[in-house]
Amino acid sequence: QVHLVGSGGGLVQLGGSLRLSCAPSGRTFSSVSMGWFRQAPGKEREFVAAVTWISGTTYYADSVKGRFTISRDNAKKTVYLQMNSLKPEDTAVYYCAADPRGGSLISQDDDEFDYWGQGTQVTVSS
Repeated sequence: QVHLVGSGGGLVQLGGSLRLSCAPSGRTFSSVSMGWFRQAPGKEREFVAAVTWISGTTYYADSVKGRFTISRDNAKKTVYLQMNSLKPEDTAVYYCAADPRGGSLISQDDDEFDYWGQGTQVTVSS
């Protein structure tokens, strides 16, 4: 069952920008934080960014710091990932996910996220 819907992916040239959105689907669930992960062909899924609902505390992978910004709209229960200065290395399927217990506040491990979106493709050409 799909709990989250990620959108906003597409094809962009090196140095371009995209904004991803993650919105809830029909099922109601609670979460402490929301995160974005990505998986490129032939690579393992990796953490990108996360944000807590209450305080807005953010976490970023070193590879995207200074280029990506995660934000949330509590009223809409929607999370965004603004991606600037995109590189070909950013090409991947991007997944949004929800952490229901706050475990990701300690460690941004994908095991801490119980609910996932289907994913949206981001392709950056050189």
